[in-house]
Amino acid sequence: MPKIIDANKKLDRNKKKDPKISLLSYNYSQMSKISSAKKRLDRNKKLDQEISSLVRRSVINIKYHQFDVANYKDFISNKMAIRSVIQYGLPSSVFTLIRTTVPFSEGDWSSLLGLSTKTLKRYKTDGRQFKPLQSEKIIEMAEVAHMGVDTFGNLDRFKLWLASPNYALGNISPLELLKDSYGKEMVISELTRINHGILV
Repeated sequence: MPKIIDANKKLDRNKKKDPKISLLSYNYSQMSKISSAKKRLDRNKKLDQEISSLVRRSVINIKYHQFDVANYKDFISNKMAIRSVIQYGLPSSVFTLIRTTVPFSEGDWSSLLGLSTKTLKRYKTDGRQFKPLQSEKIIEMAEVAHMGVDTFGNLDRFKLWLASPNYALGNISPLELLKDSYGKEMVISELTRINHGILV
């Protein structure tokens, strides 16, 4: 441990002597932030494309319905498009993209969907489509995450709120309540109250 502290002290001294070191570390930090932001934008763009394509494929069998879903945000707010996709079944490729927008671990998904982690991995490798019941649960969690990020401003704050016991929800963590539809409705109601500034 002392070697690390000494190295940090030496680096600090070098920064004072040579401002280029400080500038280089700042530039590296900014470049890594830009790189992660670019990756996030690329994932979001791919998710938008996949969702738009999925909605078009799912409505082929439904007469007289045209859904104007250009992106993921449009999809989450369009109940008829959601219903159509649920009946069609959510492909594992879209699930993989949705997972990047929600704060749930693989273990959380396994518990929420009632599938083992091994089975979830098999869905991904085989390129399977989820059954309507599982598709519905995935989309419900995507809706909750979308609302949570809107309410708290970012995914990290929402993740912290999900994991913390909540007085308004009977001192149960919201993540625990998401396992069934009644609990999900309670979480949505609480997020709505927080969004309107009504705190218990």
